[in-house]
Amino acid sequence: MNPTVVLVVAKAPETGLAKTRLTPPLSPEQAATVAAASLLDTLTAVRGVPGIHPVIAWTGEIERACRRDAITDAMADMDLVWQRGGHFGERLAAAHAEVAERYPGSPVLQIGMDTPQVTPELLAESAAPLRSHEGPEAVLGPALDGGWWALGLREPHDAEVLGHVPMSRPETGELTGAALEHRGLRVHELVELSDVDTVPDAHRVAESIPESEFAATLRASVEREGAV
Repeated sequence: MNPTVVLVVAKAPETGLAKTRLTPPLSPEQAATVAAASLLDTLTAVRGVPGIHPVIAWTGEIERACRRDAITDAMADMDLVWQRGGHFGERLAAAHAEVAERYPGSPVLQIGMDTPQVTPELLAESAAPLRSHEGPEAVLGPALDGGWWALGLREPHDAEVLGHVPMSRPETGELTGAALEHRGLRVHELVELSDVDTVPDAHRVAESIPESEFAATLRASVEREGAV
């Protein structure tokens, strides 16, 4: 089996377009800066996983992104594919399909940019079951909001099912698992994590990783605005 692909689905943290549920109390620029820090911590974790192919599925204008130079540097040694398709589920399926073409025979672990608390160890452990032919064909990491933070597939083309799963709903995780099982896949459940969608989410995640760039950026933003 070829090396695992860790696929990060990301968008440019542009002011006014990124993390809009953090505003208020944060300003649109601060919310975008927090999103940038979340992405940078995520890329740092991915870079720390040994023996993988790191790939970014990107959308948005990097030139308009907060901290664009740091993000460009962090992605410099990673393969880049562009998100394509209509709704989010279609774009995810398309990203997996392109990875399958570029890295035939590699399982894929897909994550987003909203869980800066991930570590190289957690990512490696999450992908490991896919490398055993006697193990599950899929792994799914549930999120506290009912969605999911990670999806791993031994055969990336199985991500076709995502094109028919409603995204960003409280039942998205359950529906994704059911769609994978309906396809005949054995699904292993990963540890549950919290996405950063709201201000309480952001504080909860920051408290779990107090030394991270994400936590430092959030603290600075809160102190500047007196936000809670």
